[in-house]
Amino acid sequence: MGALKLEDIPSYSYEDYKHWEGRWELIYGVPYAMAPMPTLRHQRISNNIAFVLKKELAGCKRCKALLPVDWKISKNTVVQPDNLVVCDEPFLEKTHIKKAPKIIFEVLSNSTRKKDMTTKFEIYEEEGVKYYAIVDPDDDFVKIYSLKDGRYIKIFETENEKFEFNLDECDAKVEFDFSLIWD
Repeated sequence: MGALKLEDIPSYSYEDYKHWEGRWELIYGVPYAMAPMPTLRHQRISNNIAFVLKKELAGCKRCKALLPVDWKISKNTVVQPDNLVVCDEPFLEKTHIKKAPKIIFEVLSNSTRKKDMTTKFEIYEEEGVKYYAIVDPDDDFVKIYSLKDGRYIKIFETENEKFEFNLDECDAKVEFDFSLIWD
């Protein structure tokens, strides 16, 4: 049996992805199952992030906090960040968002840790996501990266402090209190 060649590996598109059952991400044509389901703690932290974002964005008519939703980046890349903030309509299609969010939070899990910290980090950086917050529920710790000259720079680390996200588009002050996300 010969060695596996790159052209032998199947590559999928958004058109294929739309017909799959269950939760998936598609990265550069490669499918990633979003399984197993996140732990209860992961879900509670993500819900707490959503609650804080909704409260902080309440005064802004231009920005919205979303839970996992398809972000179609290209014909062969679709990701589902755990929590995100999008600004300036129209950002939504019927089934997905179509432009880069301003803020993405990924809550790490055993099955997604490597992908969130490497592959998705690079995608978010390349696509121009202004802030990327990596939330580690094992250590109750958050690292925030900000886009500077097309590259992510780590600008903040915390367990329980506040951080102000500077969203030029937003009419509200987005001061995020990380002490509110841990259960």
